[in-house]
Amino acid sequence: MRKQTRSVSAFLNSRPATVRYPFTPQSHLSVDVDSDEDAEQRLGENNFSTTTVVPNGTVNGDGERVPSRFDNLLKSVGLEGKLKNLDKLPPKTKLSVRDIFCNRELNLSQIKAIGFDMDYTLAQYKQPAFDQLAFDGAKEKLVHKLGYPEQVLDFQYDHERWTRGLIIDTERGNFLKIDRHKYVRLAYHGMEKIDSTTRKVLYSKNFNKVESFSEKSYVNMDTLFQFVDAQLFALLVDLKDHGDYDFLDFKTYGEIYRDIRQSVDLCHRDGVIKDEVARNPEQYLVLDEGMIPMLKRYKDDGVKLFLLTNSFWEYTSTAMNYLYHGKKVDEATQRKNDWLELFDLAIAGSCKPAFMLDPYLQLFRVNMEDGSLKNTDGVFEMNALPRGAEDFLKIGKIFQGGNWQHLHKMMGIRSGDEILYVGDHLYSDVLRSKRTLGWRSLFVMPELEGEIKTFSETIPLRKQIEDLRRLRGELGRVAEEIRRTKDTENPAVQKVLDEMEEDDSIIKSTLSPLVEQWHRSFHPIWGAMFNSGYQDSRFAFFVENYACLYTSRASNLGLVSTQKSFRTAMEMLPSDRLISDSVTWLDDSNPWIVESKET
Repeated sequence: MRKQTRSVSAFLNSRPATVRYPFTPQSHLSVDVDSDEDAEQRLGENNFSTTTVVPNGTVNGDGERVPSRFDNLLKSVGLEGKLKNLDKLPPKTKLSVRDIFCNRELNLSQIKAIGFDMDYTLAQYKQPAFDQLAFDGAKEKLVHKLGYPEQVLDFQYDHERWTRGLIIDTERGNFLKIDRHKYVRLAYHGMEKIDSTTRKVLYSKNFNKVESFSEKSYVNMDTLFQFVDAQLFALLVDLKDHGDYDFLDFKTYGEIYRDIRQSVDLCHRDGVIKDEVARNPEQYLVLDEGMIPMLKRYKDDGVKLFLLTNSFWEYTSTAMNYLYHGKKVDEATQRKNDWLELFDLAIAGSCKPAFMLDPYLQLFRVNMEDGSLKNTDGVFEMNALPRGAEDFLKIGKIFQGGNWQHLHKMMGIRSGDEILYVGDHLYSDVLRSKRTLGWRSLFVMPELEGEIKTFSETIPLRKQIEDLRRLRGELGRVAEEIRRTKDTENPAVQKVLDEMEEDDSIIKSTLSPLVEQWHRSFHPIWGAMFNSGYQDSRFAFFVENYACLYTSRASNLGLVSTQKSFRTAMEMLPSDRLISDSVTWLDDSNPWIVESKET
């Protein structure tokens, strides 16, 4: 016999919140939520769950043992009284914004070498000051070298407008946020929001064409460096659309984006950015008090460490000396490069992701005195030396270029899964290293700390959203059962169905603004970084599927021991999640064997 339907208030207050992540009530949100689509399954998974506070097997002042929150579990599996250290457990599981989160199980004791990217990994930059260098430099180049209108020099940089994980449609001049199913949930053309109808026509209703978003005209904003590109592109799209400039009329959106990329890249190469950072590192580089202790700890514990960065040697030396000494150093001190004592080798100018793809790239040895390069014969040279890579590294351990084969040989690595690589670029640091080489990965996202804090603060709001969606689903199930088993031609039955449709409409109209409010708590335009509508964002999908671990800072590695084992939670499909819900019950009867429709 089926259980009776409960009241709405009883339903909403029946369950504890289960959440994954970030609430400050704000005004209207620009996130477009299609809440009427049945394909939307959930808001997110329960990575950050609350735990009931109960003492853990300790002895109180009266000499009595206070029950542990695990007592019932241990009794049910036959372990009651067999565990000796329950009293050492805290009353509630503590999470920190600096925790390292696990997607794929990893035992650090099995890792032989840990590699680090430098920019936005070991070296964090102060925003917007650092970005402003590239933005201003690129504007100058666009106007004075490429002939863009003088009005470009008046452009203002707004780094708070952007978030990681967006996709730039360079062909149409659009910015997209999509979910893990490649459905575009939110889109802007330049600085202007694209309405829902236009968005769907452009990206989901094209005849005989399904966008993969891997085409060359789509650029993934996988790193914080791309905020500058995005701001310049959005402003130039608006200038082209609304201004009266013959120069821009003859430029496609794609050509404009390529000009921006060329200009920004040139700023990184010609010294506009890095010369200024070298002169005033304290204005642009963040000093992380845990960085050097973390590196020393792993080095002292016998783990091999290497630096693998796309920055060239001169800038790498400047940045790493500042981080190592905690201040700008004089020229004589910089030439010593004392920070190299922390690394077994350093490869600058590595050209990632080509470093991980092309086995024929040449390895050069760097002269620390003047930055000059000397050819090596790479693996062949190592094999020719009496003690191989050991002798090769005694000659010098600073290199430029090369490929993964050189690195594996110098590190004594036989299998890619013996390397943990720490980087901030989802594609070249994480996805490519895992797909091509089987390296283990730790993805660094400075924004993660803010996302976690906001998620924690918005748990009550998120619970309301989840419970309203559950209520809507239950009403829909009951309505569907009535249609299946009752005579819908009967006016009384049809009246009930009409009322249930009205109930659904009322819930939907209440739900949409709550979802907008929740998203706006994270970002006023793009919403939560790991969610798109009710689904995981495509960015979250790639983080979950390619990053073994993820965290907010590379120095967080120093908060765990070199013997740490990272473990994942059990994963569930929607069917398992629904069955395990405390407010559901499983009916395994045959639905085809029913009585004739009742009146």
